[in-house]
Amino acid sequence: MSRKLIHALVTAAALTLLAAQAAPAAPMKCSGEQKACATACQKTVNPALLAQCIADCQTRQKYCRQTGCWDNGISRYCGLLRQ
Repeated sequence: MSRKLIHALVTAAALTLLAAQAAPAAPMKCSGEQKACATACQKTVNPALLAQCIADCQTRQKYCRQTGCWDNGISRYCGLLRQ
């Protein structure tokens, strides 16, 4: 390929990337986090641990609905009630 053609393709690609807008992420919701938590609990083999895990997920969802923050025990992130 000639240098002019390569230069034109690179320029066109750069302009396309600059003009493109990032799609906004869908807002996260407490119910989605609760479903993910319950799904993770299903991987537990011990029935006693499963019941406790589901109870923890429900407690975390109640807290999330009150504050808009999800605390998974490792990290805490907020803004889940914003639309």
